[in-house]
Amino acid sequence: MELYATELMGSQAFDVQGNFVGRVREFFIEPAEASNRVSHYLISRGRFQPLVARHDQIAAVEPGTIKLNVSERALALYEPNEGWLAVRKDLMDQQIIDTLGRKVVRVNDVDLVEYRSNGNVELRLTQVDVGLPGAVRRLLQGVVPAAVIRKLQSGLPHRTIRWEFVNLIEADPLRRVKLRITHEKLADLHPADVADIMEDLSARERQSIIASLDEETAAAVLAELDARLTTQIVEKMDPERAADILEEMAPDAAADLLGELSKETSDEVLEEMPGREAKEVRELLAFDPATAGGMMNPDFVFVGEESTREEVREWVRGRQLNLDQLDSVVILDNAAHFSGTVAISRLLLASASERMADLKMEPLLSVRADADEKEVFELFDKYNLRTLTVVDKDKSPIGTITVDDVVSRLVKKR
Repeated sequence: MELYATELMGSQAFDVQGNFVGRVREFFIEPAEASNRVSHYLISRGRFQPLVARHDQIAAVEPGTIKLNVSERALALYEPNEGWLAVRKDLMDQQIIDTLGRKVVRVNDVDLVEYRSNGNVELRLTQVDVGLPGAVRRLLQGVVPAAVIRKLQSGLPHRTIRWEFVNLIEADPLRRVKLRITHEKLADLHPADVADIMEDLSARERQSIIASLDEETAAAVLAELDARLTTQIVEKMDPERAADILEEMAPDAAADLLGELSKETSDEVLEEMPGREAKEVRELLAFDPATAGGMMNPDFVFVGEESTREEVREWVRGRQLNLDQLDSVVILDNAAHFSGTVAISRLLLASASERMADLKMEPLLSVRADADEKEVFELFDKYNLRTLTVVDKDKSPIGTITVDDVVSRLVKKR
């Protein structure tokens, strides 16, 4: 039989002799023991100290009535426990993350089912109600009989989330540990979806989620967040943790983020970063953000124009590269000057012995680091580019700009 938490709140509790013990005011789940089982029932009566019934002390459950299989004397006095998840306090009307729907929703009710176990009845939480039926039950409970409410809700559109797809939000790190709340499910989502979810949360909740993600995932999420929110999050971080996250970012993204921080925070974070990464970011920070130098990523793949396709393939395979961002290879001549680019798609279709010089794309395009962003945008638009190489005054390549960088910059300017 399916039950609803709203129907059971306020139910009368009777002991094994049929004596009235009190009314059920709260249900608790103990995640450390069982993630969805109602482990304890809070029962109160007048001015008496509330009592707690364990799950193995419940004989029967139905809307309005709960029967115990022990006498009142066998029940323990209630003592608050931060390791318990309270259905009414922690779930009802609270925001949760629907990881399947990739959004933040508000809980209207909780659906429960009963299981027979060793002569007693256990309640298991199966799903949360975020739709109209749960809201109607909340509104009419205690005013209209449960049977009438069930009949009314039967014709309403249902919106529920299975418990295994629910990610709870708990800002207190100590309580989060006690409740065994993790954000592993969020790590499986696309960073852009996690960023959208976080924008619907409070500042404290956003901080909580970033703190619980690994550095690589946190870096990807921060790169997708609105710059204002990213700044707020990083400003409140420990500099060492912030540095660990920024190390996982592309240097241009890390520089953009640091450029938004206060100078004091930016300097503290840079001090915690390894020498090479810090040097790259400092060099990027020296460029005006509205120039090609301010948009470029200094981490790019470059090879000699006499290299063969097979040599380049083997060289790339031996490097730790972000393959998702590897769109083209920059070609150098014998003087280490920019000689052109080869698209990865073209590289894959070439024969093993073909030289890079014969695979270069036309026309030969590059920009100086001090070129303004308008010139960059026009080149990408005119030639339908996916990558543009940035060169110094000696025509040596110092970075690349991708179409993703251009789109992100244009979106920020809207």
